[in-house]
Amino acid sequence: MELSAASTRPSTPPNPLRAILVEDSQIIRDSLVPTLAEMANTEVVAWATSSTEASQALADWHGQWQLIIIDLFLASGTGLDILAKVRNREPGQYALVLSNYATADIRRRCFDLKADGVFDKSTEIEAFLERCAEIDRSA
Repeated sequence: MELSAASTRPSTPPNPLRAILVEDSQIIRDSLVPTLAEMANTEVVAWATSSTEASQALADWHGQWQLIIIDLFLASGTGLDILAKVRNREPGQYALVLSNYATADIRRRCFDLKADGVFDKSTEIEAFLERCAEIDRSA
């Protein structure tokens, strides 16, 4: 039996999502970056620990990002400031909030600022990763 060339080529994953991670905890960044790559085909192309750094990362990437992941409490400034900056983003760009403070009030405020999802770091990490994978599949 002869194999076709197509069946012998290893499958290559599609281009990963380009993500900006706004998170001031190095421990969380260090664990989240490889997890996103492995579980959600997402490459963190820039990260920031403050709202100022996040604004700079957004400017550096000139709208060429597909996902921004935002913690709410940062070294300086808040994730709500960043969410407000990306509120009127382009189609195909998503903003997800990943925080330890995903209370009902905070969720409402984030959705008012057009977040595409709000997830609690301690209890909803699997749902967060699944949402990232859904975004990747739709890209």
